[in-house]
Amino acid sequence: MLVLARKKNQSIVINDNIEVFIIDISADQVKIGIKAPKTIPVHRKEIFDEIQKENILAARSQVHDFSGIKLLKLKKTGSDNGENR
Repeated sequence: MLVLARKKNQSIVINDNIEVFIIDISADQVKIGIKAPKTIPVHRKEIFDEIQKENILAARSQVHDFSGIKLLKLKKTGSDNGENR
C-alpha cells in the first residue's frame, strides 16, 4: 500500500486520468473529490463490497422455470398464431 501525506487543496494523480483532491480536513473526517472519466466507476468501499456480494449471488443463482419466457414473448407480439415461435 502506498501511503501519501497531502494537505488541503492538494491532490494525487492515478494513471494519468484520475485525480484525487483533498477538499477539507476536520477533526475526524477528510473530504475528498475524485475527478475521473465517466467510464471508470467510483464507489465508496462499503458500496463496492455490496455490489460484489450481489454479483456473486446472481452468478450462483439458477433459473429452473422457463415457462414465463413464452408468455413474455406472446405479450410482446400480441398473438399466439404460431408465426412467432
